[in-house]
Amino acid sequence: MKMRQALLKTIGTAAAILTIGGVWATQVRAQATKRTKVVFWNEMTGPAQQKLNEFVKEFNQSQTKYQVVSQFEGNYNEAVQKILNTHGTDASPAVFQSMDISTSQIYHSGYTTPVQKFVDQDHYDIDKISPVARAFYSEKGKLLSMPFNTSQPVLYYNATLLKKYHITPPPTDPSYSDITRVATQLYQRSHQKVKGLSVEIYGWLFEQFMANSGESMANQADGHNGTPTKVNFDTPGAIKAMKWVQENLKSGALMNFGSGSSASANEMAAFLSGKLGIFLQSSADISQLTAGTKDKLGITYYPHPDGQKANGVAIGGASIWISNDKPATVQRGSWEFIKFLMKPENQAQWQAATGYLALNKDSQQEKVLQELYQKVPAAKVPSEQLSKTKPDETNSGVFLQGLIQERTLTQTAMDQIYNGSNIKNSLQQAEDAMNTYIKSNNQANGVK
Repeated sequence: MKMRQALLKTIGTAAAILTIGGVWATQVRAQATKRTKVVFWNEMTGPAQQKLNEFVKEFNQSQTKYQVVSQFEGNYNEAVQKILNTHGTDASPAVFQSMDISTSQIYHSGYTTPVQKFVDQDHYDIDKISPVARAFYSEKGKLLSMPFNTSQPVLYYNATLLKKYHITPPPTDPSYSDITRVATQLYQRSHQKVKGLSVEIYGWLFEQFMANSGESMANQADGHNGTPTKVNFDTPGAIKAMKWVQENLKSGALMNFGSGSSASANEMAAFLSGKLGIFLQSSADISQLTAGTKDKLGITYYPHPDGQKANGVAIGGASIWISNDKPATVQRGSWEFIKFLMKPENQAQWQAATGYLALNKDSQQEKVLQELYQKVPAAKVPSEQLSKTKPDETNSGVFLQGLIQERTLTQTAMDQIYNGSNIKNSLQQAEDAMNTYIKSNNQANGVK
C-alpha cells in the first residue's frame, strides 16, 4: 500500500513538473510571438558570417521586444537586385547590408529611411563613429546608412623577407619612391627570385590613387553635392600613379597578376609563399595573411605621390540600410539592432574576428583589440590610417550611379597601361566612355 502511494505521489509530482514545464514553454512561445520580427539580409561568408550570426543571437537574447532573423542573400550584386526587386512586398527585408559602390543606386531608389532620422530622434552620439566612414555613406551631411563591414586599402610587406635581404622597411606613410626602393632592392638582392611589388588591376585601387592625391574623380564634389555630370580619369595624380606602375614593371620589380578574383588569389598565394614582397589590398585581408604564414607581416598606409602629403584614402566594404516599406515598429527594431552592432565591444570583436575595422572610436580600448595588437602590432596600422584621415570631398568615396561601369572602364585602361600603352590616351578613352554612359543615364533619369 505504501509503495502504491509513493508511486502515485511520484507520478503526481512528475505530472506537475510537466504541467509547469508546459506552461513555461507556452509562455516562452507566446513571448516570442509578441516580438516584432525584423528580417535582416546580409552577404557575409566565412568567419564574418559566423560572427554576424553570433551578434544576431546576442541581440535577440539581450531584449524581448524584437526578433532579428538573419538571411544570407548571396554576393553583393545578387543582393542589390533582390533588394530592389522585392521592395514593397512581404518578401523584402526590414534592414539590409549593401556594398559601398551601390550607395548612390540605393539612395536614388527612394526605398530607404535614412538612419539620420533615428540618430536625431535618439540624440545618438554619432561622433563616436569614424567620420571617414560616415562621410562615404552621407549625402549633403545626412547619414543614409550605417557603415559596418569597413576596410581601407593598405600596403602589405613581408618583414621577414626584408630582414633576410637586409632591406630597410618602408616608412609608415610611404611615398611612391619609398616603395620603389624596397621593391627594387628585394628583386635584385634575391637574384630576381622574389618579385618586389604587385598592384592589382582593380578599379578600387585606381580610385584610391586619386583620393590620396587629393583629386575628385567626378564633379559635384565626387557626387556628394549633387548628381555628377562627368568624370575625370586623366588627372595629374592618376597619371603619376600609372607612371609609377609602369616604371616598376619596366625594371622587373613589379609583377602583374592581371585583374579579377583569380588575380587577387594568385597575388595572395605569391605573397604567402614568399615569392612576392609587397602588395596593395584591403585591410580586411589581415586575418587571412596572419593565419597563412609564419613570416612577420608589415603594413603601411597607402602610398602617396612624391613631394606631396597624403590626402587619405576612402573606405571599402558595405553599410546597413533601413527599408521604408515596413511599419514604424519594425524600422525602430532595425535601428536598435544597428545600434547594438555599433557598440564599442561589438565593433572590437568584429575587427578581431574578421579583419574589418572597428568604427566606434571607443573600441580601440577594448581588451580583444589590445590583445590583437600585442600579437600582431601591424594590425593597428589600418585603424591609425583611418583615424588620421580627415574626410573631404576627394577621400569620401564617389557618390555616382554606375560605379561598376566606372571600374570596368578604369580596369580596362589599367590593363592597357600595364601592357605599355600611352597612359593619358588610355585614361582619356575610359573617361570619354564613362561620360557617355553618365549622360545617357542622367537623361533617362530626367537629370540635366
